[in-house]
Amino acid sequence: MKPSELNTILDQHRLWIESDRKQGKRANLQGADLQGANLQNANLWNANLRGADLRGANLWNANLRGATFDLNFKKIAYFKYVTFSEDQIAWVCLHPKFGEWESTLKWVKVEADAA
Repeated sequence: MKPSELNTILDQHRLWIESDRKQGKRANLQGADLQGANLQNANLWNANLRGADLRGANLWNANLRGATFDLNFKKIAYFKYVTFSEDQIAWVCLHPKFGEWESTLKWVKVEADAA
């Protein structure tokens, strides 16, 4: 995926979040080629990342609470200082760097109306 396409999707997602889902569009990055993408500081709250190619992606300081992903999470290059939902711990702890970066992660309660 081209950086300009990704930026447009992230901008629309940010608007969707900030407008309480009245404007913009929820990010659907399912199956997207995000190999090596710089998602540093991205707000991916409730984004769909299932099947996305996250090899080498940088998610440093991103907000991933409520985001959906699968074993592709193990391929992420950097995820220090990321915010996750407590229900995501089963996926996150599978990452080889989890033990090293665990103390930098922020965990929040699962929201009842997350979609």
